[in-house]
Amino acid sequence: MALPAERMTDQDAPRLDVGAVLDAHDRRSFMRFLTCGSVDDGKSTLIGRLLYDTKLIFEDQLAALERDSKKHGTNGEEIDFALLVDGLEAEREQGITIDVAYRFFSTPKRKFIVADTPGHEQYTRNMATGASTADLAIVLVDARHGIMRQTRRHAFIASLLGIRHLVLAVNKIDLVGWSQQRFRQIEEEFRAIAAGLGFRSYMAIPLSARFGDNVTTRSANMGWYNGPTLLAHLETVEVGNEALDLPFRFPVQYVNRPNLDFRGFAGTIASGRVAVGDPLVVAKSGQPAAVARIIGPDGERRAAREGEAVTIVLDREVELARGNMLAAPTARPKVADRLSARLVWFDDQPMSVGRAYVLRTETDQCGATVTALHHRVDVNDYSEQPAERLAMNEIGLAELSTQFPVAFDAFADNRATGTFILIDRLTNRTVAAGMLVDAARGADNIHWQALEVDKAARAELKGQRPAVYWFTGLSGSGKSTIANLLEKRLHAAGRHTYLLDGDNVRHGLNRDLGFSETDRAENIRRVGEVSKLMADAGLIVLVSFISPYRAERDAVRASLAEGEFVEVFVDTPVEECARRDPKGLYAKVRAGELKDFTGIDAPYEAPLKPDIHLRTVGRTPEEIVEALMERIAGSPVADSFGDGGGI
Repeated sequence: MALPAERMTDQDAPRLDVGAVLDAHDRRSFMRFLTCGSVDDGKSTLIGRLLYDTKLIFEDQLAALERDSKKHGTNGEEIDFALLVDGLEAEREQGITIDVAYRFFSTPKRKFIVADTPGHEQYTRNMATGASTADLAIVLVDARHGIMRQTRRHAFIASLLGIRHLVLAVNKIDLVGWSQQRFRQIEEEFRAIAAGLGFRSYMAIPLSARFGDNVTTRSANMGWYNGPTLLAHLETVEVGNEALDLPFRFPVQYVNRPNLDFRGFAGTIASGRVAVGDPLVVAKSGQPAAVARIIGPDGERRAAREGEAVTIVLDREVELARGNMLAAPTARPKVADRLSARLVWFDDQPMSVGRAYVLRTETDQCGATVTALHHRVDVNDYSEQPAERLAMNEIGLAELSTQFPVAFDAFADNRATGTFILIDRLTNRTVAAGMLVDAARGADNIHWQALEVDKAARAELKGQRPAVYWFTGLSGSGKSTIANLLEKRLHAAGRHTYLLDGDNVRHGLNRDLGFSETDRAENIRRVGEVSKLMADAGLIVLVSFISPYRAERDAVRASLAEGEFVEVFVDTPVEECARRDPKGLYAKVRAGELKDFTGIDAPYEAPLKPDIHLRTVGRTPEEIVEALMERIAGSPVADSFGDGGGI
């Protein structure tokens, strides 16, 4: 017989099975989604309302929200739910979202991580960040304004970044009198936009994030709408775990070698499954091996799956380091140094063909040059337009050449191993997000041919160590004169040399190039490749080029072996160069006959830490070369030239 409530004790009360509750919580499915769209469409308010209606705001948070609403809110005395996720002071002062805000919440049916992304065009990079890991996108539209340019851009980026489930949330429907006609008009226009973007599921929902209509509960103000609420749709839409069914990919993040008896490869499984005994291959070399052990956070285990961080021990020694990956032998990733990729350009400095950047994947990094831009996408109609560069927030299909081969999958096949970012070498800013399409045309048919005679053998025959002395400085600084005199001295000393001079190269190898920014970058890239080949032949190469950009000089340095590149800064003030004016170029600049002249109306980025710093004022070229020869001391190698010492 049940006891009266007032007589029940703690012992009589039903016991809560904490373990069962936690187990049920763990079994719930998980989904990541983001909110995006144009500015002021109500993205932050919608997330705040979701958190409030699902009872995930603590009393102290609610009290703080009420206080902040009076100070920063836009709803008078009412709670401004946007302030729950607009945490930056600048966001609250301006009433906009700047950064990506992530929030976790759960319901009895599913667990969620939601990314609130900015609507302003200059923060498109942040929206792309939020979209990169999302399963579903909620594109908000203000019912008063309808489809905006940024709405189209965000829908396209969501599709580009592999999101296959879309919700159109027509917000602020209360401000148009709960109009069914207005909702249908916007829904039909957006359906036409989304039709060609490859989404697998699409749902349009009219709602008012401010008042909660159709967010978690059905609205009494829209009897004409018979679809699900937003939360009901989020709880039931099937997103699946596609990465689990993909071929095995394990990017190596760290080689764990605590002692001579253990060598394990640590990382997070990007896709697929693996078990002890499974055959694998090293992606870049094709070396075969089998899984001997799998070690997780809790110790040894028999198998592991996508998303788990483990250490894999192989049954044999293979050459494998960070930046490479282990893969299924029957479904190997692509390996290429010429890549075709879609780029979302973030930087305020436009992307131009020929510029060098740093390409960074999940675990790999190398120098990369944009070698071609095939087209730019017009976000108004998604048409492909010819273009020579990408401005900030523009999207295009480009071709890149990397410093060494990269292991990857096409983004359409595997989101985890098909993405990268481009980084500016000088500023370290992330300038673009990239989605790999394929190896560039013909790259699959081109492989390195192993040669029996290598650089060391060629250099030994010549009795010298190869090096590239890169003379950089303004026009008229004395680069060519000094390099020419130095080659004469080295030749007299029995050294095997070659001098590449800027003007001479433009008569032959680079005769097809002009003086645009793109052509100048290609000029340096070609000379860098030639100097690398000459160093491989065992020569001492003297290169005399203005080469005004640090990033381009750094790209040449990165392409050579450690210590082979010696940057020689011929430091002559522009006033002295103009006084000398050996080619009459400064006179043409003064007369207005020559534009974009380096050091005058085009930039010159002086080396920050040159290997050799030559100050020329008050000294003859012969004196400078004599000092150079003493420094080289008959053994022209770069090993001792890391101090930027002046001569």
